[in-house]
Amino acid sequence: MKKQINTIAVIVLLQFTFLKAQLPETDLWLVKLNVKELGKAEAAVNINNRSGYDNQPSFSKNGKQIYFTSIHEDKQADLYAYQLKSKKTIQLTKTKESEYSPNETPYGSSLSVVTVQKDSSQIIQLLDLKSYTVVGSPISSIDSIGYYHFLNTDTILYYKLTQPHSLRYFVLSTKSDGFLAEQPCRTFKTINRHSFMFGIKDSSSTSYFIYDVRLQKANLFARIKSVNEDMIWHPTFGLLVSDKATILRYDEKSNQWNVLYDLSSFGIKKITRFCFDAKNKHLVVVNNL
Repeated sequence: MKKQINTIAVIVLLQFTFLKAQLPETDLWLVKLNVKELGKAEAAVNINNRSGYDNQPSFSKNGKQIYFTSIHEDKQADLYAYQLKSKKTIQLTKTKESEYSPNETPYGSSLSVVTVQKDSSQIIQLLDLKSYTVVGSPISSIDSIGYYHFLNTDTILYYKLTQPHSLRYFVLSTKSDGFLAEQPCRTFKTINRHSFMFGIKDSSSTSYFIYDVRLQKANLFARIKSVNEDMIWHPTFGLLVSDKATILRYDEKSNQWNVLYDLSSFGIKKITRFCFDAKNKHLVVVNNL
């Protein structure tokens, strides 16, 4: 385990099972950030602006498009991409299976997704970035995957949808599969090449832990009086969480949560997912209607 997860790639892939769930009405908003003034959002536009489910966004590595999952009148979950320059949305997949949470992978020219297959199994698959057809899977032998995160090209963290839910790791080269935590939050994020963060919530609050892969030990980092599971670890801002129409930043020195961005003036009411592009020029948020 130690040797396999010392190098951690900053790729975060969030997943959720929709087989029996009531899907919320959601839209994606693209927010233009002021790169010179921290905490200032210059503009925000609803890039979907329709009834239905548009969710699980991620930026391409070059920042030119946003991948996301969308469900239309046919009730089928397929992948789409919003192109920032042309402001056009294109459909990437049209399959009998359902694809969720697309993200570019550490393997190069591929997109990773959780695919819900005809038999209701949920596995990770890789899609070619040009044809968006299946080219393989690094972990197809494991089922019931809800969320996952590439630590490097050889090791994957994943949230297993069995009872109780658990956070586990899988090493591709050795096929080793191990337990990390019980009842985790749906998000777990890279901090650096030696550590990652995960959350555990109770009825009214969430505790965030940093796991050191060298020591194989988790230490408490922060707590918040919220059970919203969406958070990221930003290389500049640190631990960020969403709260209603705001994104909060944790100040480790003062042990306080401060507002980093308040997007309420744009008509955004409830942020349930968010991510930044690599250059911090744009932010995309999921607004629950």
